[in-house]
Amino acid sequence: MNKERLNKVLKMMEEQKLPQMIVSDPSAIFYLTGKWIHPGERMLVLYLNLNGNHRLFINELFPVNEDLGVEVVWFNDTQKPVDILAGYIEKEKPLGIDKNWPARFLLELIRLKAGSPFVNGSEIIDRVRMCKDEKEKDLMRRASSLNDLAMDRMIKLIPEKHSEKKMGQLLSGIWEELGADGHSFDPIISYGANAADPHHSMDNSIVKEGDCVVIDIGCTKDSYCSDMTRTVFYKSVSEHARKIYNIVLEANKRAIDKVKAGVRFCDIDAVARDYITEKGYGKYFTHRLGHSIGIDVHDFGDVSSANTDRVQPGQIFSIEPGIYLPGDIGVRIEDLVIVTEDGCEVLNNYSKDLIVVE
Repeated sequence: MNKERLNKVLKMMEEQKLPQMIVSDPSAIFYLTGKWIHPGERMLVLYLNLNGNHRLFINELFPVNEDLGVEVVWFNDTQKPVDILAGYIEKEKPLGIDKNWPARFLLELIRLKAGSPFVNGSEIIDRVRMCKDEKEKDLMRRASSLNDLAMDRMIKLIPEKHSEKKMGQLLSGIWEELGADGHSFDPIISYGANAADPHHSMDNSIVKEGDCVVIDIGCTKDSYCSDMTRTVFYKSVSEHARKIYNIVLEANKRAIDKVKAGVRFCDIDAVARDYITEKGYGKYFTHRLGHSIGIDVHDFGDVSSANTDRVQPGQIFSIEPGIYLPGDIGVRIEDLVIVTEDGCEVLNNYSKDLIVVE
């Protein structure tokens, strides 16, 4: 296991007086062991204990040939994996449980009285993962650089007047050509009034002159994610649309300028939201300002009015204000930032100038 990351998790467990914890999220297990295991309906558990008796419980269906730095406990489909796990747990001590561990496993463990009490231990490893080390930052930079290249190719495809669905299909090929490992999330390509739905499902719409085109895309590269949104216009842009675009752009820039270590997430959200509200479009900015990102495209934590935590160096999250006018237009501009002591590094280099594609 990655000892530095493990020690951070153990230290936080100790601070929270949690002597043992079950980690079941494959992303978190990858973060600590460097090994991806996707168990499907089968049990997968990394058991951590402050006494050092860590174990990784894996079904024999998933071979592990490398040394992961932790003892592996194997089971097969004819055995009861929760019974096996219960035999290693200190039953009279508190036990942290991952937030997404299936109820069929948790309820059985509760029935076996393996732990007392059971508590949500998710935030421990989630918060450790929020602050990226130097290797992770470089991987995020690489993934975002590929996203810049893909965005340029996607925008240049607009004059070919492919449907939204076809544009999404073409993006898959672009990722392959660029050497990415695939999408980090289902892409969003929206023409005209479709863009007023922030999570529009791509359909057979064809771009028309004067349409806005929202392109929200991201890839994975070496297990780390990218995410970026740009809004451009096809052949012409009305003064109304230009106004909306410039408001969103200014909100994006103001929020980025606010980012630095020690600032509260809610205050970053407020900078963008207050500006959009001042311009008369507050009720049309219908989502939080941003989300954390890393191994998962939506890591733990967000940039919202409800999050009063203070940002820390090494955290990476999106800044993505938007205005969505039903039946009319949608504009979103999204960048990823790495927090530094005195500001932030913007990972996306693709232009945010208003672009009219001919």
